[in-house]
Amino acid sequence: MSLARLAVLYGIDSSYEPAPGVQQPVSPAALRAALAAFGVDTSTEAAVEGAVLEIRERRSRRALPHTVVAGSLVFDALPTGTRMVLAPESGGDSTEWSWSGELPELPYGVHTLYAETPDGRKASASHLIVAPGRAPAPPGRHHGLLVQLYSLLSRRSWGMGDLGDLAELAAWSGRDLGADFLQVNPLHAAVPGVRGEPTDPSPYRPSSRRFPDPVHLRIEDIPEYAYLAPEDRARADALAEQASELRESVLSKGALIDRDAVWGLKSRALELIHAVPLGPGRRAAYCAFLAEGGEDLERHATWYALAERHGPDWRRWPEELRDPSSAATARAAHELMDRIDFHSRLIWLTDSQLGAAAGAARDAGMALGLIHDLAVGVHPDGADTWAHGDLYAAGTSVGAPPDAFNSRGQDWGLPPWRPDRLAECGYAPFRALLRGLFAHAGALRIDHIMGLFRLWWIPEGHPPTDGAYVRYDSEALLALLVLEAHRAGAVVIGEDLGTVERGVREELARRGILGTSVLWFERDWEHGSRPLPPDRWRADCLATVTTHDLPSTAAKLTGEHVRLRHRLGLLSGALATELAAESADVREWLALAGELGLPAEGPEETEIQALYRLLRRTPARLTGIWLPDAVGDLRPQNVPGTWAEYPNWRIPVTRADGRVVTLEELAASPRLHAFMAAVREES
Repeated sequence: MSLARLAVLYGIDSSYEPAPGVQQPVSPAALRAALAAFGVDTSTEAAVEGAVLEIRERRSRRALPHTVVAGSLVFDALPTGTRMVLAPESGGDSTEWSWSGELPELPYGVHTLYAETPDGRKASASHLIVAPGRAPAPPGRHHGLLVQLYSLLSRRSWGMGDLGDLAELAAWSGRDLGADFLQVNPLHAAVPGVRGEPTDPSPYRPSSRRFPDPVHLRIEDIPEYAYLAPEDRARADALAEQASELRESVLSKGALIDRDAVWGLKSRALELIHAVPLGPGRRAAYCAFLAEGGEDLERHATWYALAERHGPDWRRWPEELRDPSSAATARAAHELMDRIDFHSRLIWLTDSQLGAAAGAARDAGMALGLIHDLAVGVHPDGADTWAHGDLYAAGTSVGAPPDAFNSRGQDWGLPPWRPDRLAECGYAPFRALLRGLFAHAGALRIDHIMGLFRLWWIPEGHPPTDGAYVRYDSEALLALLVLEAHRAGAVVIGEDLGTVERGVREELARRGILGTSVLWFERDWEHGSRPLPPDRWRADCLATVTTHDLPSTAAKLTGEHVRLRHRLGLLSGALATELAAESADVREWLALAGELGLPAEGPEETEIQALYRLLRRTPARLTGIWLPDAVGDLRPQNVPGTWAEYPNWRIPVTRADGRVVTLEELAASPRLHAFMAAVREES
């Protein structure tokens, strides 16, 4: 009983629901492991009792929690007469008053609030979040494209899609297709592949979520490229020629996207460009970027410089370098100053090209422009965990518990933030992360947004079944999300698919955060699980037919994805049985489209159009069109549950016959234009 009581004090749930109405207890071992990640000793009953007393005593000395949201119920416990001093975020004069039951009107922001009770027994300095009640709403109903940027090659890219391609796609789709947004995969910085170790290609397991990845740079668009010395220009041209060969191997020979080969060429070109002095205006802009990035940017660049020398797993570095604040790290940083400047400048260049792509979207008349994607977490060995190691729960990763769809659960290999440490620093890393992403976004998609409420923590070396849910202060996290969205004038979209705790979707809707609705999952589960008629879909969502983790629509219609899973050994039943079930699923949706008067009989191209036109019949504020669907692509970008078995995150956009389609060919594709015209008819 003491262990369960202690777990509650740290926000650890002692049970979970693998299915509606079914309670599964969490093992004592899992509770102890989660508490150990908080640094709590539970080795004996006496230690547990002592830990209960310690945390209660610690909290009792504070007038308010470390971080508190204006309007929170915790203010109700403050005694009248409590001395309050507020230092505004803007840095202006402090305000002092005596607590009488409510806060004065305050500007939006994260302020510092000091509270001391009249008897002087309780005092605390807290971070006070003052935020709007709701995030900005989309300015009407809109449709746009969803694409994995690396998969979209043009005749100018160096073997994978880049930010120049993104700008071109935005300009073309906004003007010619009437698209109002362009959603891309996370562009976070990856763990580099060095010393023969390949880069992890997953955009959802990055080295850092705080900064973008320079692999997306368009080399020729960097201003200093034009001022290369003749001999360096010749070297750069030779690299561009090699990149052309790399690109052609993908376009003509059907090769996979080779991120490491692309980066090998780009990094050599960037070394040449780095030697070109910046002009006075460019130098001033770069210095301003460095100042704004501050310690976060310096540590990020330092990690990459050290990784070049010691490898990408910082836990294997010399012990004295594992601490970013150590004297040894400072000495190493001094020695590596030029490399740190190199990596800092790459981040600046990437940020600049992201801004240019966002500008291209706005200039094309897009209502929302770019929608960036925020991954759930980061790679355990990457830059973020080195730079802010004290914020992460040691020896723990996040995933999903066993449920009706996966009896073994899932381990995503991502270390979680400690909720207590986040609260103590006023969620500064989360705020910086949001600010960076919103800088060039009209909207932000948050992968697994349920993680703002709770995450399934799994002890290192244990299966996902041995985990436990750990709670986060969703009130604070959502308030900060709404605050930063308000400042950016941007929309927020939460990926709320899968197992969602009761009340979460309602709370997100109350905050103005859109959900995600995927056609294949929208069924009337209470009345025979028939396809849900479009007029009964929720309005506050991004609606789409498929996602990067699901089969393309052509693969779903033809059963190709079932045959693929059969070849990979992932089917739970017989091939014929699974194909029949998939066919029945598809036929039900096409029958509904037919009942609505949508042409749904004919070739696969007509069927895909019908399903997307059905989406436009729903009240969904946003309709997302998976770009590969417009040309009949059969291959998924990711097959969950595979690693070596399938080339996840390395597949270019192709037609149904497997031929790679360039951006230029997409722009001229009669099939794509007919598809988009059909979708626009439903607007």
